[in-house]
Amino acid sequence: LFLSLQKREISNFDYLMYLNTLAGRSYNDYMQYPVFPWVLADYHSETLNLTNPHTFRDLSKPMGAQTLERKHKFIQRFNEVEKTEDLSAQCHYCTHYSSAIIVASYLVRMEPFTQTFCSLQGGSFDVADRMFHSVKSTWESASRDNMSDVRELIPEFFYLPEFLTNANHFELGCMQDGTVLGDVQLPPWADGDPHKFILLHRQALESDYVSAHLHCWIDLIFGHKQHGSAAVEAVNTYHPYFYGDKMDLNNIKDPLIKSTILGFISNFGQIPKQV
Repeated sequence: LFLSLQKREISNFDYLMYLNTLAGRSYNDYMQYPVFPWVLADYHSETLNLTNPHTFRDLSKPMGAQTLERKHKFIQRFNEVEKTEDLSAQCHYCTHYSSAIIVASYLVRMEPFTQTFCSLQGGSFDVADRMFHSVKSTWESASRDNMSDVRELIPEFFYLPEFLTNANHFELGCMQDGTVLGDVQLPPWADGDPHKFILLHRQALESDYVSAHLHCWIDLIFGHKQHGSAAVEAVNTYHPYFYGDKMDLNNIKDPLIKSTILGFISNFGQIPKQV
């Protein structure tokens, strides 16, 4: 399969979907939904230049290490936390790059995800300022600004323009600056057109730059930099509870601890099986 990818016999999109399936990810499970990478870092230009390396996200680094300042903060967190058996276990990230709430928040403008999101939020929409409303601001939060946000993307960002529009006219609330939430705000290079955004975003995924560097991201999410010393070196370790297949729940006798771990995985995400 990898040789087919190298020969351009299959697309990067199809290859990522195949890896997600191998790793146990499925559209049928919000907690283990297919995970795709942010591939762009340019959400401000009027035109998108796919021949410029600076247009792209650094695929060799997890979202928590996209800027040097943030990377050092997460390394500092890792070094300061003592290794224990409880929720303060040593890791770089206490949140995950893919979870049920992340998936539902991206797709909140479409049913049945609208109802799923509201259920996860206790029956209503979230505070408007925390809702998914702008591709640019979401990238800035996940790559730079928010220490509790290291989210990646979902496949729909590369083929489904409908999730970017509020066609059902849901009342999503009003932000503190007075902006009423409606359609997702798109980068200038998309000209306000969800179809153009998807077209260019898919072109970016299939570009020469991403094709040459995608294996680096795959190592982080599905491969040898997923856990252990290679993960520590790559600033890519998550809370131990996220590594569901690495925990032997059968040997945990305390039902409270076991239910806590299962609840943690259900609510906050799970590392894919290593491929």
